[in-house]
Amino acid sequence: MLENKKFGMISLGCDKNRVDAERMLDVIRSHGLSVTDNMAEANILIVNTCAFLNASRQEAIDAVLECDAYRGGSLEKVVVSGCLPEKYIDELFPSLTEGDIFLGCNDAEILLEAIERSYKEGRVNAVGCGREHLAGRVLTTPAHYAYLKIADGCNNFCTYCLIPKIRGKYRSYPIEKLVQEAASLGDLAELILVAQDVTRYGEDLYGEKSLVRLIRCLSELENIHSIRLLYCYPDVIDDTLIAEMRDNEKVVKYIDIPLQHSEDRVLKLMNRKGTRAEYLALIAKLRQNIPGIAIRSTFIAGFPTETEKESAALVSFVREAKLANCGFFAYSREPDTPAYKLKGQVPERVKTKRVKRLYAAQEEVSAAFLAGFVGKRLEVLCDGIDYENGRFEGRAYFSAPDIDGKVYFNAPEAQQGEYYTVLITGADSYDLFGRTEDYTE
Repeated sequence: MLENKKFGMISLGCDKNRVDAERMLDVIRSHGLSVTDNMAEANILIVNTCAFLNASRQEAIDAVLECDAYRGGSLEKVVVSGCLPEKYIDELFPSLTEGDIFLGCNDAEILLEAIERSYKEGRVNAVGCGREHLAGRVLTTPAHYAYLKIADGCNNFCTYCLIPKIRGKYRSYPIEKLVQEAASLGDLAELILVAQDVTRYGEDLYGEKSLVRLIRCLSELENIHSIRLLYCYPDVIDDTLIAEMRDNEKVVKYIDIPLQHSEDRVLKLMNRKGTRAEYLALIAKLRQNIPGIAIRSTFIAGFPTETEKESAALVSFVREAKLANCGFFAYSREPDTPAYKLKGQVPERVKTKRVKRLYAAQEEVSAAFLAGFVGKRLEVLCDGIDYENGRFEGRAYFSAPDIDGKVYFNAPEAQQGEYYTVLITGADSYDLFGRTEDYTE
């Protein structure tokens, strides 16, 4: 029934969602079915959704409505998958009639079966009817880097976060399956390990933290040039992991630690494990043990009851910590989270003001950090071409794809996925600029 159908995919949200979408694409391709980038050509459009924030949910619904507008042309079915139906299927199925098939986060393996059912029966709710599909993926990133989702779910239960209620309890994937998956992804300049919390990898499966063990196994793969770590929780970063990052040449000297705030009272309300003093001590320890390490973090502004004094203290923390990269977000009041019920909700205009103040502080920190590279040579991984400005673009070790700044450089020629030594000639508060030694005006 599906052999002559063309599939299209829209994936929203985080890099973990991207991996889920790539697994669905593998199901499609492994059955010999075709995928198109042209939405107008697709007979079946899949919207892989995010439901982390209200804005994410609205974006997902808007995407479904956008897809529905193609009916009357080639479009026959719209599949709504991922976090939104996983959490809200009881409300979603009766109301979002533009969707024909609804699947949860781990239902990739029954994608085609559910679509075939829809052609026979009409609208189908198949949320929770499948199991996690780890057989293969079709990469949607450039060919030289990929994400490896090493676990799903979360046991941290931060009071502002819906993830445990969407994705469930923390579940590590077996090392042998992850190594097999990584080996199948082709020659990668960079393998990026992701999970809601990579530092707790293995606790549920092996009875102990096993991230270092996994890193060592992945490091043995000849097709992996380097390994980058995202989303390491501060209370679980131990001496063993620090030593592995320092001594393993394949591990990028970069770590993403979502701190979320700096002030002890707010952190306790968030159910975050740590204090301002402990965070600063961890940052100092990382820098002492791993010279030049780039530390990234995210922070929430305007959490319920956050005072002006605490907001100002967070700004001072940002200036003191001097992190290489930061993201700042206004607190989003999410139903079905403990923080939703807290009194002392901060007005939107105040949250917006506090976010801007944090970004202004980080802009000063980042500008000073990047200025230190001017006149020096950096190893840069070429990600592609900046066609608008007639130059190449890439990343140094202190930048992850999509979330951090870039290095724009001139060169006689450069290949995506290759490393180049770039002389840095300029910087702003976010990006670097330079040229290869063999480039002449």
